[in-house]
Amino acid sequence: MTDYCNVNGIALVDIFTDQQTGKNFDRPEYQFLKKRILPGDCIICTETDRLGRDKTSTLKELQYYKEKGVRVMILEIPTTLIDYSKMDNSLAKMMMETINNLLIEMYATFAHAEMEKRERRQTEGIAAKKARNEWDDYGRPAAMDFDEFTEQYKRVIDGEIKPFNLMRQLNMTKPTFYRYKKRFEERMMNA
Repeated sequence: MTDYCNVNGIALVDIFTDQQTGKNFDRPEYQFLKKRILPGDCIICTETDRLGRDKTSTLKELQYYKEKGVRVMILEIPTTLIDYSKMDNSLAKMMMETINNLLIEMYATFAHAEMEKRERRQTEGIAAKKARNEWDDYGRPAAMDFDEFTEQYKRVIDGEIKPFNLMRQLNMTKPTFYRYKKRFEERMMNA
């Protein structure tokens, strides 16, 4: 996106990045963008599915921006990169906007279909694992056996070693170490 803007002399005012799925529009950064956008502004997205993956909602959002006088450019759809408002020929302008809308709807349909396909495959995979009685091993494997951690962590309690040094010895990341520590403390409180 920044390369495109640099090449085309477009100054980026704000960059909004969501670290959440585009499945819906209830995303903090997106909502912040939507509140700040003004008529005459331009939104640039790299791909249609970066805006949203649900076809109906995506088209609804694009209509919202159109009605508000906000231009949306999607880098994967070259026709959205052309400003048709400056065209003199109204028939040509209408035809290009129609082509643009068809392409946007097609890309939104692809994004929606991909989302549904991914969800269906995930559901089928989970059902198959459960049917084979393999559900217990689903997810990320444990960093280490909890009983082994408990034995090692007792050294911290006894003052033999500092928590940071044990973390390094066990080759654990800080979040993993403290997640195990919390589990240990909860078990001790319930014992």
